[in-house]
Amino acid sequence: MTSAPTEQTPVLIVGGAVVGLSTALFLARRGIRPLLVERHPGALGHPRARILNPRTVEVFRAAGLEEEIFADRSLTSELSEKLMVRAETLAGPEIFSAPMQDEAPELTSEVTPCTWCSIDQDKLERIVAQRAAELGADLRWSTELVGFEQDEDGVTATLRDTGTGAETTVRTQYLIGADGVRSAVREAAGIAVEGPGTLIHTVSVVFKADLTEPLRGRDLGLGYFDQPDTGTLLMPLDGSRWVFYTPYHPERGERLEDFDEARCVEAIRAAIGVPDLAVEGLEVQVEKTGQKILGFEISAGLAARYRRGRVLLVGDAAHTMPPTGAFGAATGIQDADNLAWKLASVLHRTAGPGLLDSYEAERRPVARFTIDYALAELQERSHDGESDGRPSYAAAILGQLYPGGALLPEDGDTTEDGTALPPALDPRVLGRPGTRAPHVTVRCRGKELSALDLFGEAPVLLTGPDGTGWEHAAGPAAQRLGIDLDVYRIGGDFVTDPAGDWASRYGVDADGAVLVRPDGYVAWRSAGAAGQPQARLEEVLAQVLDRAPHA
Repeated sequence: MTSAPTEQTPVLIVGGAVVGLSTALFLARRGIRPLLVERHPGALGHPRARILNPRTVEVFRAAGLEEEIFADRSLTSELSEKLMVRAETLAGPEIFSAPMQDEAPELTSEVTPCTWCSIDQDKLERIVAQRAAELGADLRWSTELVGFEQDEDGVTATLRDTGTGAETTVRTQYLIGADGVRSAVREAAGIAVEGPGTLIHTVSVVFKADLTEPLRGRDLGLGYFDQPDTGTLLMPLDGSRWVFYTPYHPERGERLEDFDEARCVEAIRAAIGVPDLAVEGLEVQVEKTGQKILGFEISAGLAARYRRGRVLLVGDAAHTMPPTGAFGAATGIQDADNLAWKLASVLHRTAGPGLLDSYEAERRPVARFTIDYALAELQERSHDGESDGRPSYAAAILGQLYPGGALLPEDGDTTEDGTALPPALDPRVLGRPGTRAPHVTVRCRGKELSALDLFGEAPVLLTGPDGTGWEHAAGPAAQRLGIDLDVYRIGGDFVTDPAGDWASRYGVDADGAVLVRPDGYVAWRSAGAAGQPQARLEEVLAQVLDRAPHA
């Protein structure tokens, strides 16, 4: 590429599905206006990932989108109250059946202010895209990445308008690959993928049918069926509309192109167990293309690294996993949340560039854990596997533990009895560095909030009711480092602790302190007071943000 750049942007995001759009949103809300490019002309009109777990809802709550997302949720929004069924066919006898809420009974209002939300991914993408654009993100559809070159100071990328063929050269400080499982960004950066790869090739359609008789009064949330092939899935969409997935086998010579409407209707009837089921015409799923039948690859893989120089990966470009457990989109959205505050801090010069190294250190172990978890869930649900003693589903969602990164670990990497810490902890016993900050109900200006509502912008220092020493030291410490730091004394005059359990939930005494990052993760805590709180805070903040301590 020899032409001089015609545009400049602080961050270029390649890929306009939910993770790329979330990255754009999380950057824009922190004052960074990225450019996002997507080669398709618009959002894929398919529900795809439809379930947001409570932690992912917490992330969108911090971005101010929780109410809007729930307002546009699907008619099957109360999935936690519906049934998960495994059977030969929907009309046949059940192999197992259980309420979906039994998957994570620990996820109560005691540990999170948020609940599950079922929203079609195309709807979610429109909401996130609109807010990102309102905050200044430049979203360009029908625009593809042709290639890029990076140097020590940034990346020069060539973009092409897929409609006109016109090319543009863009100079950016950082390039983010959010372009999916076959990421061109990852490939061009020379980053390998580890893992088993493609597990199942799947055909997916949306159809209409009256399933009253085969349902037999059951309120189905998710069905796993052995007909027409093991691994067939059925999910309610709204009313009489359903999302259907069934495997096909290229190794047997089967091709996606072989699945016309007639064959799909035949497969649907086989899964339902009603040979003459009236199935209405399959719906158009891809905007502006007229394509009705989609192919998906269910795979498991992990990028060998998440960063090469100024190129970073998020979402499926960094990791893929089976849909069991609904971890895929959730993991990617939380990647974006983790990366965005760090990238914004580096670009605003409130953190050193080494902070970006913590992105891989934190998120890659989480991806490895969730891939393994989803694979085990797939085995259990599809092949009657046995639980392997892994952490609970609630722990996998809310209790993920960063073993290192932008935090100050305590007690090394072991528990009090000397055993290694698990990859995820019970969500009722969080608070140590590397975990999500615990949810505690507080009152601020007469309004009941979650402690999680205090996070999202700058780092936050929380102190107990007797933590005035920390409170008074925080301002001078932040000023000497030239950063913003919000401070709340829980149990003081401004933020009260009605139940009086903040200190115990965060694992500190009444005069202790906890530093929480903008992504809601605990970076450091002190059980009690310190002799020189300002010096200690400066040291902690400098270490977390990769800043040299002030002389």
